Amino acid sequence: MLESEIELEAPLARPAKSGKALEELRQLLRLAVPLAFAQSGNQLMQVVDTAMVGRLPEAAQLGGLGIGTGLYFCLAVFGFGIVLGMDAPVSQAVGAGEHAAARRVLWQGARTAVLVGVPLTLLAWVVPALLEPFGVESATAREARHYIWARSPGMVPFLLFAAARSYLQANHATRPIVIAVIAANLANALMDRVLIFGVSALGVPALGVVGCGLSSIVSCLVSLGVLAVAIATMPVRKGVETRPADRAILGSIFRLGLPLGSQFLAEVGVFTLAAMLAGRISAEAGAGNQVAITLASLTFCVPVGIASAASVRVGHAVGRGDLPGVRRTGFTAIGIAAAFMSTTALLFVLFSRPLARLIAPEAAVVEAAVPLIVIAAVFQLSDGTQAVATGALRGAGDARAPLFANLVGHYAIGLTLALLLGVKLGLGAPGLWWGLSAGLTAVAIGLTTRFWFLTSRPIERVLRR
Repeated sequence: MLESEIELEAPLARPAKSGKALEELRQLLRLAVPLAFAQSGNQLMQVVDTAMVGRLPEAAQLGGLGIGTGLYFCLAVFGFGIVLGMDAPVSQAVGAGEHAAARRVLWQGARTAVLVGVPLTLLAWVVPALLEPFGVESATAREARHYIWARSPGMVPFLLFAAARSYLQANHATRPIVIAVIAANLANALMDRVLIFGVSALGVPALGVVGCGLSSIVSCLVSLGVLAVAIATMPVRKGVETRPADRAILGSIFRLGLPLGSQFLAEVGVFTLAAMLAGRISAEAGAGNQVAITLASLTFCVPVGIASAASVRVGHAVGRGDLPGVRRTGFTAIGIAAAFMSTTALLFVLFSRPLARLIAPEAAVVEAAVPLIVIAAVFQLSDGTQAVATGALRGAGDARAPLFANLVGHYAIGLTLALLLGVKLGLGAPGLWWGLSAGLTAVAIGLTTRFWFLTSRPIERVLRR
């Protein structure tokens, strides 16, 4: 075991004793609440972007933002998943008390962010050429293309932020993450107002969706700066070198991260395809799809935060060889997510129209969004369950099962039904969303079952130093 190189910002929580589910619940919430808040803050920036662009005069601008955001995130989440290949080794190292090894994983995660981010940035300039051949209306395709081109330089900073966040949350240092998200939201709101609509007194022209993309880059740089300062101020013991390239750790990150990135790409990709299919129906249908997915993504942030906490806690349990703790953490986290998403499902059903109006006041867009919001209520429970099960499996070092489940659930089942209902039977965007709902349910069942069987036998650490 390597000597510890850092002092943690706050003492790690003591492992919950066997059978004390309430203690595990308390420890999970202690970590999950700030991470869910941070994740919600990240999504809030997208809500603000959508709400501001939704006040521009043309529906094509909002539809273009929806498609552009989806395509950009298809690339970004692929890189994000690869960087999250560091989640299991860094949390397991911290759980085993090997803090120098955890610091090494951080630096290899940063290298991974650059190695993956640069080619993804270049690819982002090419992908928009597929829109018009796919059948997206030319005005909507133009807006999407301009948004992606404006936002693409923020790819590497986004992936560096992911690496820094993974390291900090593994050390239970969540305060800088929360501060970073608050600062990023303030910067995003200000820059959205200035760049989307312009400020004539300052000579700033109205840039529309281009300004929205540029604003996202500024907010990402702000949040990355906060995390960089937090990591730089963590005490480091002299004489322990952690920065040089380490092929073994890099190899582990890519081995775990490539299936994770592919899984995230599969999940985001199927919703992006739905957005593009909705865009083919009409500009209003595309805009309504963007309103509904914005709301569903906002509630989804809480399970994502719980999933991150589950990944850390499961990794810690694996690191200290506590198999009962692994299972207890995973199923406690799934229960928390299920309770929360059941509540949001009820809110979606009861307040679908007022919620739609909050995002886009135009009557035609609201009418297109309302039935999709109701369908989103149906898949809330499945969406939360599959997210947390994925996080628990990630902490245990299992990246392949989520990829397989997402490919089968979202494409063999979900997309097939979406095309049948939405296109073949002519149900339009609601038909597309019913298919996606079925896919999410299949993924949730598959991943929960996989976690149950995985925790029935000893789990080996991903990386031993």
